[in-house]
Amino acid sequence: MKKFLSLTLAASMSLALLAGCGSSNGGGSDASKSGDGSNTAGGTIKVAAIETSYGTEVWQKVADAFTEQTGIKVELTIDKKLEDVIGPAMQGGEYPDVVHLAVGREAALTEQFIKDKNIAEITDVLSMKVPGEDVTVGDKIIPGFVNDNSTTNPYADGKTYLAPMFYSPCGLFYNKGLFEEKGWEVPNTWDEMWELGDKAKAEGISLFTYPTTGYFDAFFYALMYEAGGEEFFYDATHYAEGIWDTDAAKTCFDIVEKLASYTNPITPAQANDQDFTQNQQLVLDNKALFMPNGTWIVSEMAEAPRADGFEWGMTALPAITEGGDRYSYTFFEQMWIPAGAENIDGAKQFIAFMYSDKAADLFAEAGAAQPVTGIVDKLTGDNQIFYGIYDDGAKAALGAFASYKSVAGLGTQREVFFDPINALVSGSMTKDEWVSSIKTASDQMRANLT
Repeated sequence: MKKFLSLTLAASMSLALLAGCGSSNGGGSDASKSGDGSNTAGGTIKVAAIETSYGTEVWQKVADAFTEQTGIKVELTIDKKLEDVIGPAMQGGEYPDVVHLAVGREAALTEQFIKDKNIAEITDVLSMKVPGEDVTVGDKIIPGFVNDNSTTNPYADGKTYLAPMFYSPCGLFYNKGLFEEKGWEVPNTWDEMWELGDKAKAEGISLFTYPTTGYFDAFFYALMYEAGGEEFFYDATHYAEGIWDTDAAKTCFDIVEKLASYTNPITPAQANDQDFTQNQQLVLDNKALFMPNGTWIVSEMAEAPRADGFEWGMTALPAITEGGDRYSYTFFEQMWIPAGAENIDGAKQFIAFMYSDKAADLFAEAGAAQPVTGIVDKLTGDNQIFYGIYDDGAKAALGAFASYKSVAGLGTQREVFFDPINALVSGSMTKDEWVSSIKTASDQMRANLT
């Protein structure tokens, strides 16, 4: 499931604590002497990471490699419901030194830290040398992942606070085998999408499903780019006055409303962090054609049963007009340092190491792609095909809704923009009611931008 996700966006399961060697001693002053990864002097850092389809073993391997390179020991906490594990301690003032937990998850813990400005600035990490390599972190990261990005630079102050981690092209996933069996073509436009939906309905198959409403962030971002381009996307994600009355916005709302009518009706009941895989199973069972997701879906559902001849396919969103641009959103996870962490120097060393060839190789073996140059060459199988979507004509959408201060009664972006889609599908809310609530919330968001 999306590490928002979801993404985020993960199912609630048992705690998995993995402890590195040695005891915690804070030791922020001795963790890094030079700041370039070449001269470290021990210490211990506490790293908390969300458990995803990549598993827990790879984190221990990376932590061990980091310790071998730097001498800094690592205490790992890995859990599928990480917020429940680290949240109570953080409320009491005890923080991990490093947190790997993306925005967009139901608990919205990362968003809360952003709103409260409780995340340490890590701009200097970009100029640090990757531990064990003669290259800076900034030179290793693929361009666009940290510059003018409202996710990694949430305060629009030219500074970086969240480090981009595993990235994944997002799009609509489907069963290629079913399309070949039926002789159906993957739609290039939304008009073709509705035509296919009618064909599928005649055979008892729904056109669409979604794991949880959280997966509509990547979907909606790509749709905004298609409807109005980069300028509209920027204005919309910064809640510009009147933006939701524009033709581009109306196009987006109309498409989502119509898609809701083509969605498998059981979807809302299963669209939660416990049952989301049952919605994903609808595609594997040929009960729904498309679902929004990311490349992690392959490993996440690797052991799930499936229809005969099933083969994963992925496509960008259909174009709004014939010959129009098609977009695939690039989702990426984030790693950050709580402002109250005891060992910020050691935490920065760990983040810098995440972009090393060693770490990238280990994560690639587990099916995860770090946003570093040359990463696609390290991937195999379906991942090479999925990550090549931008070579097949799709344009990359990148960015997210801007952060805003905590306001009593004002929900998260997911609660305002995407959670109501469940009600659209079930018929308990109209499009006009949804849009009205978005306009009201956007006025508050705009007035409280961080």
